[in-house]
Amino acid sequence: MGLNLLRGSTRRGLPRVVLGACAALCLGLVAGAVWRPDTFVGNPLYGYLALLLLSIGLYGSTHDIDLSEARGSLRVVLVAVTAGVVLKAALIGTVMVLAFHRTEYLVLGIAVAQIDPLSVAAMQDNERVSPRAKAILSIWASFDDPMTVLLTVYVSALAMRLGAEGDTSGSLGADTADVFGNLLLNLLLFAAVLAVWTLIRLRWLLRRRRAGTAGTRPVPTAPRSLDVWALLLVAVLVAVAASTTLVLAVALTGLVVHVGRFAPVLDGAVMLAFLTASALLGAVLSGRIDLYQGMLLGASAFAAQFVVTLLIGRLLVRPRLSRADRAHLGLGQQNGITAILLALSLESTFHGTVAVVGPAIVTVNLLHYAFRWARADTWSWAAVRAGVAARTRPAPAEPPAGPVATPPPLGSEAPPPPRDGRPPEAAAPDPGPAGMSTPSSERGSP
Repeated sequence: MGLNLLRGSTRRGLPRVVLGACAALCLGLVAGAVWRPDTFVGNPLYGYLALLLLSIGLYGSTHDIDLSEARGSLRVVLVAVTAGVVLKAALIGTVMVLAFHRTEYLVLGIAVAQIDPLSVAAMQDNERVSPRAKAILSIWASFDDPMTVLLTVYVSALAMRLGAEGDTSGSLGADTADVFGNLLLNLLLFAAVLAVWTLIRLRWLLRRRRAGTAGTRPVPTAPRSLDVWALLLVAVLVAVAASTTLVLAVALTGLVVHVGRFAPVLDGAVMLAFLTASALLGAVLSGRIDLYQGMLLGASAFAAQFVVTLLIGRLLVRPRLSRADRAHLGLGQQNGITAILLALSLESTFHGTVAVVGPAIVTVNLLHYAFRWARADTWSWAAVRAGVAARTRPAPAEPPAGPVATPPPLGSEAPPPPRDGRPPEAAAPDPGPAGMSTPSSERGSP
C-alpha cells in the first residue's frame, strides 16, 4: 500500500518515487550520523547488499524491453549502448582526470554514464516529441545498464593498476584476462538459466498439446504455474549473482524470462530497492561529501549526453530526427538507481566514490528538470519574435455583462425610453377567441 503511493507524478511532473528517494536519503543521513559509515562499508554484508540491489535494478531495467520495438531502431540502439556509452564515459572520465589528476576518477565517469530507465519512463509525456524518439530513449536507457556494469568491471581493474596506490603485482594483460573471464562466466550462467527456462516452457507446451489431443479443457495461454516458475527462477538467479558478482547475467535474463502476472511484484521490488539504495547512499554520504567534484562530474555527464546524441543523431538516424526530438534525446540524461548502486558497490574498493557520485546525481537531475521544459521550437528567432508580439499585443475588449440589445431593423423607429426609467415590459400575447393566449413565433410552442 505504501509503495503504491509513490507511483505516478505530481502536478509539476516530478515523479513521486523521486520524492520518496529524497526522504529515504534524509533518513540515511540521520542514520549515518548516529552510526559511522566506516563501521559497515568494509563489511561483507554491505557488499552483498549492494550487489543484491544492483541485480534487482538491472533485471527491472531490461524486463520491460519490447524486442520487437527495438528492432525498428536496432542500429541506433546498438551504437548508443556500445560506442555511445564508451564515448560518454571517456569524455566524463577525461574531464575528471584532467581537473583533479587522479586516475581513479575514470571509474566515476562510468558510474554516471548510464540513463535511469525508471526516470525516463516517468517523463515520457511530452506531446511535442515523436513516438520514435521516445522509443529510442526508452530502449537506450534500458540497454545501457548492462554495458555500464561491464565497463565498470574492466575500468576498475585498470584504475587500480594506474592509480597512485595501484597494485604493482600482476600485469595489465592478467587484469584483461580476468575481466573477459568474468564475462564468460556471466554468459555461462545466463546460458544455464536459459536452458532451465526452456525446459520449463517445453514441459508446459507438452501438457498443453496433450490436453488438446485428449479433448479436455484447454490449458490457458499463460498459466499461473509458469509465472510462478519464472519468479522462482529469477529470485534464485538474483541471489546467486549477488554472491558471485555475476550481475550481467541478470540483465540478460530480463530480456527472455518474464514474470507475467507478477510484474507488479517486480515493480514494487525495484521501487523498494531504489528507496533502500537511497537510504544507504545517505548513510555513506553522512561521513563525507565532495561537492565541487560532484557538481563537475554531473555537469560533465549532462554535456557528454548532448554531444553523443548530436553525433548519433547526425550520422546514424535516417530519416533525421527533428530538432525537438534531438533535444529530447540530448537532454534526457538522468541518474537514478543504477548510478546509486554502482557507487555503493564501488565504495568498498574506491573510498570516496559515493562522496563524489552523490552530488553528481543531484546535479544531473537538477539540470535535466531545469531543461525539461525547453522545447526546440522555442529556440528559433521567429518563435521568440512571435512570443514577444503575443505578449505586447493589446488584449481584446471584453463585451459588457448582461444581455446584449439587438438594434432595431432598418426603417423602423426605436421605442421611446420609459419616463420612470424602468425597462419596458414585454408585450403580452394576443388573446384568442376563447380568451386564451395563442403561442407566438417569438416564444415558441410549448
